[in-house]
Amino acid sequence: MVPSPRRIVALGIAGAVLVTLVMHDANAQPSTRWPIHSTDRPQPRVVKPPANAWTVAPPADATVLLGGADLSRWQKDGGGAPGWKVEQGYVEVVPGAGGIVSRDAFGDAQLHVEWMAPLPAVGESQERGNSGVFLMGRYEVQVLDSYQNVTYPDGQASAIYGQFPPLVNASRPPGEWQTYDIIFHRPRFDASGKVMSPARMTVLHNGVLVQDNVVLSGPTAHQHRPPYEKHPDRLPVSLQDHGTRVRYRNIWVRDLENP
Repeated sequence: MVPSPRRIVALGIAGAVLVTLVMHDANAQPSTRWPIHSTDRPQPRVVKPPANAWTVAPPADATVLLGGADLSRWQKDGGGAPGWKVEQGYVEVVPGAGGIVSRDAFGDAQLHVEWMAPLPAVGESQERGNSGVFLMGRYEVQVLDSYQNVTYPDGQASAIYGQFPPLVNASRPPGEWQTYDIIFHRPRFDASGKVMSPARMTVLHNGVLVQDNVVLSGPTAHQHRPPYEKHPDRLPVSLQDHGTRVRYRNIWVRDLENP
């Protein structure tokens, strides 16, 4: 069960904005009480995010992956030119075009992503505004229209897919820009492939802490939790095509391993 929040504090991100943090025990592991994607699991309570919709300017040491409608730092998953719609100031998923992958690779990283679910909202549960942000192509922070839209808690917006529901539901309505600020620490492997330390992730959704230094059990996946497999120390960021016209803008990364 998602623990109750204990206190609220304020924190500056990149010296640019104030964010609301809902504190939670660190080093949390996936719950063994609830099966993966359980619809019986309690829904995270709804928390209205701050009223101001901001754009966080990239810090001086950030790599700007999407600074408008320029996909030059991206390619189609599997290679080739990305087939997403390019508009002034954002890009939009074209259903069936496939996901896109950054040409830059990262390990430990601070990642900022802005996204928007389609308006009007169409469908329900996992069929509404579905996409995903993948660190190293394996570890997904779910993108979903979770505004007045019930789905399994470990698959709603800002869930670590299939592993951790968000502490609270901080979603904005469809048609409004939303932000993810993600702190990611990659897994470490020894020469034989044994996990020396697992991946960890902290996520703020619209300025609200929703994942607090959680420890991933392995890659994220649908209906199962696969074990870790040794992989390179640096891999791209990827954005998912899940058949809905989610928009993205202002994506940047700070490299925490080679500052």
